[in-house]
Amino acid sequence: MLAAGVFGGIRLFLPWEMAAFAAAPFVLIAGYVCWKQLRAPSAGRIAKTLERLAAMPREEVTAALEAGWKREGYEVSRPGGAQFDLELRREGKVSLVACRRWKAERTGVEPLRELQAAVRKREADELIYVAAGDVTEQAKTFAAENRVRVIDGAGLARLAG
Repeated sequence: MLAAGVFGGIRLFLPWEMAAFAAAPFVLIAGYVCWKQLRAPSAGRIAKTLERLAAMPREEVTAALEAGWKREGYEVSRPGGAQFDLELRREGKVSLVACRRWKAERTGVEPLRELQAAVRKREADELIYVAAGDVTEQAKTFAAENRVRVIDGAGLARLAG
């Protein structure tokens, strides 16, 4: 709609070629947004994927997450005995992933604090917590304040699906 308005407004004063040129960025942006919307999973597909993941044992979910991050170009390793499950590396940056309590129906601040305390000894650029259930507002606030990225819902379904 904005592109049509820009085209029409400019067309009043300039030739149609100039009006089309001025409206082109808006058309391109609208096309990109439509493409992203079409590729986004539907609510039904997200629910079905989360249900399928909930039926899997933790080891299989970890393997699905590992495969998802590898598709995104990460180098993935599984450190033994640590407080986190996966270590991701890409472009010199290290991310640590915890998905041990991913099946919890509701995630509060405590698991995020435990993750943060456990990895203080390691130098990580990012901490990632995977949750299949709801994340409390308090936990979301804590995550935002402490550089912990929470992957849940659509993000989890996209990554592990």
